[in-house]
Parts: sequence; structure tokens; C-alpha cells
Amino acid sequence: MARLYVLLFLAQIVLAVCALISCLSAEEGQIRALPRIAWVLIILFFPLVGSIVWFVAGREPGPAAQKAWPAGGGSTDRQPRRPLAPDDDPEFLRSVQDRARQQDQELFRRWEEDLRRREDDLRRRDGEPPREGDRPEV
Repeated sequence: MARLYVLLFLAQIVLAVCALISCLSAEEGQIRALPRIAWVLIILFFPLVGSIVWFVAGREPGPAAQKAWPAGGGSTDRQPRRPLAPDDDPEFLRSVQDRARQQDQELFRRWEEDLRRREDDLRRRDGEPPREGDRPEV
């Protein structure tokens, strides 16, 4: 029986430490009902009950919990939007595609100019005049 009490005491301590870490690392917009210092004191003075109450009522639910349990009348846009990562931002991806397309077109134009110059050089070497009408316009 003593081992069970030790195990329950350790579980209570672990729960209280997790609740304290969660409370102290939460941003101001994620804490509900009471100020942070009040939550810390509740968790410290009433470790089991305070920890459970913190996880149930003291913090805003995460994004996964908000999708699973939508709030009845509350707004879900309380937190400001985080900036998107570059590979998630559609404008950034569009600008990368446009830049790549422009670079490809410039490279293609230079290749065509080089090819025309080489053809003209070969024709001059063979004694033929360069042909202007055969070239496609870009």
C-alpha cells in the first residue's frame, strides 16, 4: 500500500511540474480566467486540483482542440496570425515561379542569340551571306 501512495505522490508531483511549465511558458493571450501569478499560486498550493483546473480551464485550447471542440459563441481569431513560412506563403511561391520563368526566358533568348551568331559565322566561313528571313522572331 505504501508503494501505491509513493506512486500517486510522484504522479501528483509530475502533474504539478507539467502544469507549472505549461503555465509559465504560455503567452498572455493563452491564459484564461485569472492572471498568471494566480494560476502559479493555485498550482503550488493545491498541486493535484490546481494542475487539473489549469489544464481544464486555465489555458486556451490548442489548434487541434479548437477544431475538435469548437467554441459555442467565442471567436477563434483571438490570437494574431503568425507569419507563414516561405514555403507556405503563396505570394512568395508565385514570386519564385515568376523569377524562375524570367530567368529561363532570358537564358533561352541568350542561347538563341548565340546560336544565330554561330550560324552566321559558319555561313560567312562558307561564303554564304547570313540569312535574315529564316530566323524566327522571339
